[in-house]
Amino acid sequence: MLLSYRNLTVSFGGPKLLDNAGLTIAKRERICLLGRNGEGKSTLLRILSRQIEADKGEVEAIPGLRIGKLDQEVPADLGGTVFEVVAAGLGQAARTIAEYHHLLHELGERPDDAKIADRLDTIQHELDQTDGWAIEHKVENILQRVELDGDQEFAALSGGNKRRALLARALTADPHILLLDEPTNHLDIPGIRWLEEFLRKADIALLFVSHDRAFIQRVANKILDLDRGQLTRWECDYDTYLLRKAELLAGEAKQQAVFDKKLADEEIWIRKGIQARRTRNEGRVRALKKMREERAERRNLQGKSKLDLNDAQASGRKVVTIKEVSYSWGEQRLIENFSTTIWRGDKIGIVGLNGSGKTTLLNLILKKLEPQSGSVTHGTKLEVAYFDQHRAQLDEKLSVAENVHPSGEMVTINGKPRHILSYLQDFLFTPHTSRSPITKLSGGERARLLLARLFLQPANVLVLDEPTNDLDIETVELLEERLLEYSGTLLLVSHDRSFLDNVVTSTIALEGNGPIEEYVGGCEEWLKKQDAKNTAEKKQPNKASTPEPQPTAPQRKLSNKEREAIKTLPGKIRQMEAELASLSEKMASAEYYQDPASDLTGDAKKLEALETEILTAYETLESLH
Repeated sequence: MLLSYRNLTVSFGGPKLLDNAGLTIAKRERICLLGRNGEGKSTLLRILSRQIEADKGEVEAIPGLRIGKLDQEVPADLGGTVFEVVAAGLGQAARTIAEYHHLLHELGERPDDAKIADRLDTIQHELDQTDGWAIEHKVENILQRVELDGDQEFAALSGGNKRRALLARALTADPHILLLDEPTNHLDIPGIRWLEEFLRKADIALLFVSHDRAFIQRVANKILDLDRGQLTRWECDYDTYLLRKAELLAGEAKQQAVFDKKLADEEIWIRKGIQARRTRNEGRVRALKKMREERAERRNLQGKSKLDLNDAQASGRKVVTIKEVSYSWGEQRLIENFSTTIWRGDKIGIVGLNGSGKTTLLNLILKKLEPQSGSVTHGTKLEVAYFDQHRAQLDEKLSVAENVHPSGEMVTINGKPRHILSYLQDFLFTPHTSRSPITKLSGGERARLLLARLFLQPANVLVLDEPTNDLDIETVELLEERLLEYSGTLLLVSHDRSFLDNVVTSTIALEGNGPIEEYVGGCEEWLKKQDAKNTAEKKQPNKASTPEPQPTAPQRKLSNKEREAIKTLPGKIRQMEAELASLSEKMASAEYYQDPASDLTGDAKKLEALETEILTAYETLESLH
């Protein structure tokens, strides 16, 4: 056990975000924190990283616990080289190293500058007297692991590589626990796949928030569910969690239905009792009072978003015709001789590396940019609605309702009038929130707000640029359903593989240097081609120097004891994993920490010992096969 919280409580005036919740993080666990937008996931990460204090809670941690954190957004004020940004995570000694690198760079540009040379000698002497060179080696090693050049300017990096650099900075302190808040935002698909492999191999505990279902399934080996102030731990992968959570909610709904019927019956009884007799069963009256209190304290599951698209008249059958279009940005060729036809009802995904020209292609299709050669022709009766990934359409000075509909209180959905506050409740905004400024909204709430604004606009062509960023998984799945039902034309830029595969009928893939390929279905075929290309590139340089194959040593015979271990170890592993799951579930409950008989230290040691035994057993089993 690395860290344990019990009776964790946090509130900012409304319902408690955390209500006497418990949390345990152990070595090598990769835990995905799930919950709806506004449930308090980012707040929990800020508490764990000591950025804010909880209202109440008891914490137990190993001595010298180190926690690293990667936030959702890249700070706007970061400057200098990648090496300097990464080294800043190590404090003063690292700043000296960063200055040394900076001066080396300047000396290369001005080799005759004596002032720079003297300062360089002084810093070199300081580093000789301390462990500065070890720090330099450490930073360079981490930069190599995240595949970045330390001499590059941080400001010149793509959004995805900036997040890689910030991940490297978080890793410099050798954290026991790494906290990641939406780590896949602004990463392209190859970048997300690189991060998956990196995190799966990292020998640290992870707690991360993500809406990317493919990423969660690949990385997480535990699920932590935040629902109505309570944290529930699930010892399983994401797909198994979905099945078990659905069963839990169904059981909860049945129990509440039974309770509510009994409460209704008791209310009828007491009203009849008042009319029919003077003396009543006081015990039954007290029980009714307790049931009323219990019902008043119940936090019901929040309703689902309702995303209804405002239909427009059908467009012409041919929506866009593109003939031999080319476009360059400076010296970089983004699009070269691209031709295609987009028909009414097509649902097209647009994928590619960061900086490959996806947004440029969208702007060319929409005629917001003129091609440098070739032509783009629109069909008839086009009504376009555009979702901007940067959310530039939102006005910080206006309230939530005014951002959606600034000209009155009534909106029209498919010919029917509705009050703006009622419409916003479909997107889970309360009347109070709807009248509040948008500065108080989380990233996910802003994304829902932009969808509410977008869906008011009648459209037969939807253009969505990264619509799933910051949305909770439930809203992403609902958006999928609506887009599948949508009869118009869809152009979708996304790095969410599951979302693309579930929605689009064809994919346009940009290579970043001009060529564009088209594929049937989602992004799977493009990823297969990328993998084959990367494999070929890795093999190519070593082709001439491939060593002769060495004869393999004959496989040794297993002893009777080893053969017996192969038979019995799987059963022992299953038994230990069941014991581990049971103990983890017990320690995750609030009742455990309220029971004076609970042995927290002993159980934590037992938990750690079980994890070590299971790992050893797996390693033994693997070595025998």
